[in-house]
Amino acid sequence: MDFKNYIKAVGTGPKGNRELSFDESKDAMLQILSGSIYPEQTAAFLLGWRLKPETIDEFRGALSGYDSCIERSTVPNSIELGFAYDGKLKTPYLFPLVAKILETSELNLVLSGDIVQPAKSGVTTQAICRSGISSEKLHYFDRKEFSRPMHDLTEIRRRIGVRTGINTIEKLPGIGNSDFAITGLFHKPYVEKYIAIFAERYKRFALIQGSEGGPEIFSKGRLWIARNGEVDEYLVDPARYGIDYTAHQQELMFEDMLALLDNPSDSFVQLAKLNAAVYLFVAQKAESIDAAFESLTH
Repeated sequence: MDFKNYIKAVGTGPKGNRELSFDESKDAMLQILSGSIYPEQTAAFLLGWRLKPETIDEFRGALSGYDSCIERSTVPNSIELGFAYDGKLKTPYLFPLVAKILETSELNLVLSGDIVQPAKSGVTTQAICRSGISSEKLHYFDRKEFSRPMHDLTEIRRRIGVRTGINTIEKLPGIGNSDFAITGLFHKPYVEKYIAIFAERYKRFALIQGSEGGPEIFSKGRLWIARNGEVDEYLVDPARYGIDYTAHQQELMFEDMLALLDNPSDSFVQLAKLNAAVYLFVAQKAESIDAAFESLTH
């Protein structure tokens, strides 16, 4: 379809807008990623799509289009961690410590990243993984290598300067062909939306009320696990495991995060163990979070 029709569908206002079908949304994303349309058309569509706003079928179609531009590398026995590509500002990353804690387990961690994307300018997974941190259990994939077309949209997205539908679909590209995945969210109403978009792509798909929309627990929150059309809900409270972690009050720079990882406090290590336990439970490597946590602390 002529791309102008997609712009009209999302950008003519409440009376003129309409929902795109799965196939139309997929085609729109493929045209965007192919570079066959003008940058101004891409920008107009992404802004209109965000304001319309996006539907489940549209997200699923756009994700299917993105799939066509991804070169995957299978990582056996893995769980994919869905971090936001705009980075973190208020909480440090735990996954490097989690990977070290999991070195005696069968579970691998898979995550992806890129240079920072809008809407905020946080510290990215790319920056952390390029800092020299390594583990046999940690598998990082850089989007410039596995999906150059999506990486090349960065400049347009930065000029727009706001969140778009891409912020949602890019968190879990399925880069490692993992059977399990977990990502974060802020508000419970988004649970059904994320499950509708991503759950069928994994054997078990989990959501958690993580910090800054990421898949890491720093305080009490809910965990949802979806499989075979059913959703189970759990409450995860660090205090229940004797963890007393105090959140930072100021924004964290890259150097601050590295310092916390290089010289972690006891509470920070215990928090990493709890997150490792959650991942083991989601990936069916433990009967419960309690059992997994106990196995990691002995």
